[in-house]
Amino acid sequence: MSDQTLEFEAREYVYDLENCSKEHGFKAEEGWELSLATATERIAIEKKYFPTISTKVAPEALLALLRLVKNKLVKIKYGLGKTQAHDNSTANQLQYLIAFNPDRLRG
Repeated sequence: MSDQTLEFEAREYVYDLENCSKEHGFKAEEGWELSLATATERIAIEKKYFPTISTKVAPEALLALLRLVKNKLVKIKYGLGKTQAHDNSTANQLQYLIAFNPDRLRG
């Protein structure tokens, strides 16, 4: 994936996060937690939390996209929680960047 494509993908992802936050009435202190996930982990997160925003990315571009999204969220002073880490055994299976609010459980 080229740098330009990654930059566009990051801008689009942050735009989706902002829209979703407004749509679901996030308060000023609420934000997103970003996680790199396998397909199974993504499904589990989507079943547990609402809303979620996920995008499938080539494994070699995943970390670069995560860094770009985090930088953009910081620049616009938007809430960002911790980022979940993975050990090396699952790192090659990671395919998704998923954002969720840990305080908003699916009802």
